[in-house]
Amino acid sequence: MKNENVHAIIGPQRTTEAKFVAKLGEKAHVPILSFSATSPFLSPNHNPFFIQTTQDDSAQVKALATLIQAYGWREVITINEDTDYGNDLILCLIDAFQEVDVRLPYRSVISPSSKESDILKELNNLKEMQTRIFLVHMRASLASKFFVLVKNSGMMSEGYAWIMTQGLSSSLDTIDSKVLDSMQGVLGIRPYIQISKGLEDFERRWKTNLTSGKANYKTFGLNLIGLQAYDSIWALAMAVEKANIDNSSFLKQNARESKVDLAAIGVSEIGLRLLNTIASTRFQGLSGKFYLVKGQLKASTFEIFNVIGQTKRIIGYWNTKKGLSKEVDDIYTIAYSVSKDNLKQPSKDNLKQPVWPGDTTNQPKKLRIGVPARDGFNEFIKVEWCPRTNKPKVSGFSIDVFLAVLHMLPFPLPHEFVPYVTKNGQSAGTYDELLYQIKLKNFDAVVGDTTIVANRSSYVDFTLPYSESGVSMVVLMKDNEKKNIWIFLKPLSWELWLAIGAATIFTGLVTWVLEHHVNTKFRGPPDQQIGTIFLFSFATLTSSYREKVVTNLSRFVLIIWAFMVLILTQSYTASLASMLTVQQLKPEFVDVKEIKRNGYFVGYHNDSFVRELLIKQFNIDESKLKPYRTPEEYDEALSNGTHNGGVAAIFDEIPYIKLFLSKYGSRYAMVGPIYKTDGFGFAFPRGSPLVSYISRAVLNVTEDTDKMTGIMRKYFESQTTCVDGSAEISTDSPSLGVYSFGGLFIIAGLTSMFSLLIHVVKFLHFHWPTSNIVPAEGSFWLKLIELVKHFDQKDQCSYPFRKNESPLNPKISPDGFGASPSIDDKQNHSRTSSEGADNVDVNDDDENL
Repeated sequence: MKNENVHAIIGPQRTTEAKFVAKLGEKAHVPILSFSATSPFLSPNHNPFFIQTTQDDSAQVKALATLIQAYGWREVITINEDTDYGNDLILCLIDAFQEVDVRLPYRSVISPSSKESDILKELNNLKEMQTRIFLVHMRASLASKFFVLVKNSGMMSEGYAWIMTQGLSSSLDTIDSKVLDSMQGVLGIRPYIQISKGLEDFERRWKTNLTSGKANYKTFGLNLIGLQAYDSIWALAMAVEKANIDNSSFLKQNARESKVDLAAIGVSEIGLRLLNTIASTRFQGLSGKFYLVKGQLKASTFEIFNVIGQTKRIIGYWNTKKGLSKEVDDIYTIAYSVSKDNLKQPSKDNLKQPVWPGDTTNQPKKLRIGVPARDGFNEFIKVEWCPRTNKPKVSGFSIDVFLAVLHMLPFPLPHEFVPYVTKNGQSAGTYDELLYQIKLKNFDAVVGDTTIVANRSSYVDFTLPYSESGVSMVVLMKDNEKKNIWIFLKPLSWELWLAIGAATIFTGLVTWVLEHHVNTKFRGPPDQQIGTIFLFSFATLTSSYREKVVTNLSRFVLIIWAFMVLILTQSYTASLASMLTVQQLKPEFVDVKEIKRNGYFVGYHNDSFVRELLIKQFNIDESKLKPYRTPEEYDEALSNGTHNGGVAAIFDEIPYIKLFLSKYGSRYAMVGPIYKTDGFGFAFPRGSPLVSYISRAVLNVTEDTDKMTGIMRKYFESQTTCVDGSAEISTDSPSLGVYSFGGLFIIAGLTSMFSLLIHVVKFLHFHWPTSNIVPAEGSFWLKLIELVKHFDQKDQCSYPFRKNESPLNPKISPDGFGASPSIDDKQNHSRTSSEGADNVDVNDDDENL
């Protein structure tokens, strides 16, 4: 700029160089063109005279994020060189990965001057991590050393995935073949170069000119950087011709010859005009269409390749409009008709099958999912071993729910189930120990009947539960009712028995009052009348009474009473029949306090958290606890009882208890309160981005009633309705109470009282005047005694007595026949005549002849 008066500069290849030279170009108004400095922070907005004739690194981050999302990877480790070139891209990747919920659990930074021992130390550190997906962003010089060490450390094998960014992918032609041998299965991404006639001609001339007259001269293939360098020079040449700047000069030149005096640099007269001309230049170059947008080459299509041998096999393409595609023709023919929805869910099906490290087509980073291996309750989780291949086959309710959840995910999730067993195929530990393997990085997740418990959440993250929750107690039911000689009293409560007895006596007493004055069946000596009251009262319960009632009021009372007796007897019969025909069961224990107080043994599900619950929350002596594994062991232990080598009760989670009761429910019941837990869930490492996706999918599956019902029917043929812990603990029919028949008692009582009231009113109306024979100085009690005497006498005027009178009686009977007076009547007439001529008493205490 100072000594040669250059008006444009091409070629600051490194980011650091480009940043420095860009400042000089801004000072001198000299356009700076770079075809290899790809830092996104070399923006022309901050460096107006800097032109990037290549795509900056930010153009590839969306392609990388889409590629990682398509394979369902949710965690990626970035490895970059410790330079501005390496660090600038990572900042852009972080934002792009967050948009697609891809997590960066670790970032590895390697200095270009690192020794092999330093690189190996870092690789060993990466090898111990769970994540097996690596994104490499470094120059070819450092990558040549790095990948050889990767292969030597055993990390270029099955289960690993390596992806290269654009810079390294575009420079593979300069890498030695021995280095490529250590990169087999690596994926790369770089701008797509469309093959044209001009490119083919140039490549032919390139090889001819370089090899002409030079024996054993090795030529390198044309790469993106070389083609973009050619296009940059061509664009500058076109701009110079177009701007017509043959004669130009610098203003304020300084004559001093110091090559480091920056102040001596002048300002180019035609710099701004040349800059604008370059920015508006358009043509079809060797690397593609040369088209600048705000001083940067417009982003184009990226191609995705797979390193196989010494070649780079194209497996797909990507651009912002179409997303992923297997063929480049699809990019250009369908790109403008694609909706945004098609870009939201990228799939690996849009790419050709790559060959991964380890010479395998199995996708790397399968989730190593630990599953418990257990002897009992295989409906939830069952591990079988193939005799030919010795590979595990995992099935069960929990597995089917998990597979249904995976179908709900918006991305594929490769996985393999790994039973948590020892070398001889036995369970390797408890559920707590299984979950802790996630923290130890032996498993990527745990799927099974694992309960969400607070202390477990300190080292794993659980998804939302997919099953009901709670811990309860199951006990043996005893059947003693049929051996009880007093079972006939059981259908009715004692209160109801007493109420029926009282109502019966009251009804008999009312009937006696209504009939005694007119009905000979209700007369006689006092002891006989008392017997009649009780006999008649209880005989009405069975409709076996022989006494006829003659008054309408009595009939009215008995009709209502008979209706009430009918309902009571029918209800009694139904309840007693139910007790005699249906097995009556009662739990032996209903409260854990009773078991603990008596020092009985208690069982629990082996290897579960219930043991700690019994010790810490219930304060049960550890020596009183017995572990069991299978429903058959549960049955045997409860049947034997605590005094015969068994247990008084078994505590377990509700899903296990319901499964047990579905097999042995006729003899056992779930009793007591339910101690809340959060149910079964799937476990992942703390902070795993998969937890939110799996939880949302769990909600979708559990809310799909048809799907959950189908899975449950597959493994649980029937479900037994268990006793609610908050309800009355008894499976027998409850005794009928007074409240159930309160309305009947009220109706019967009111009927009797009403009839009795009418009878008393009529009696007083007809017989109160007769009390006038009592002397005036007599008291009220004497009148009352006189009324009682009248009540105890026959009412000869009543119809029942009149119809039985003899024809000798001068009185005319109501039916028109005469009746002769009896001897008793004559005697009675004489006696009353002697007492008063005007008063005739027709009553007599003797029986009717």
